Amino acid sequence: MALQLGDIAPDFSAETTQGPIQFHEWKEDSWAVFFSHPKDFTPVCTTELGYTATLSEEFSARNVKAIAVSVDSVTDHNSWIGDIEETQSTTVNFPIIGDPERKVASLYEMIHPQADDTLTVRSVFIIDPNNKIRLTLTYPASTGRNFDEILRVIDSMQLTDANKVATPVNWKQGEDVIISPSLSSEEAAELFPNGWDEVRPYLRITKHP
Repeated sequence: MALQLGDIAPDFSAETTQGPIQFHEWKEDSWAVFFSHPKDFTPVCTTELGYTATLSEEFSARNVKAIAVSVDSVTDHNSWIGDIEETQSTTVNFPIIGDPERKVASLYEMIHPQADDTLTVRSVFIIDPNNKIRLTLTYPASTGRNFDEILRVIDSMQLTDANKVATPVNWKQGEDVIISPSLSSEEAAELFPNGWDEVRPYLRITKHP
């Protein structure tokens, strides 16, 4: 059965480019962006891992840790990191899991046989501090991911976890939000004293909390 939103992310132990980890212990009370790349020494993956490294401060500001996996060995990862750093002008500052036996990839169902029966697809799991899976994305091997979108989603989830709001289409940090339909007008008035624009009774737009 596929992993679903709200499921506890499976725990595992693994060797990484930063040493051995136990996944839940490693992430502790942080959010995590856990993503797979098909293979080392490949062009799209090189750009993705390089860009992830440049987001270090953005992730840190949101209490997020990044971690990657492919079915290559840690030795191969370490050899490849030099290429990533040189071509992408960055320092790879997050762990990359070595998974040549495909244990982690299988646990997270990152190998899709109809696409490729040996390499991982471009999976993304966003996992919250309670180890719950909050988002899953799957890209084909030929398409690089949009990590700005991953940051946007984290911003939305952290905001909506803390407030009785939802975020509308194409929302970005600081923009107007939607008051939760579960709130009565009386409850909304207490939480949003500056009011809102009632487009419809179920569509109430208010300023970013």
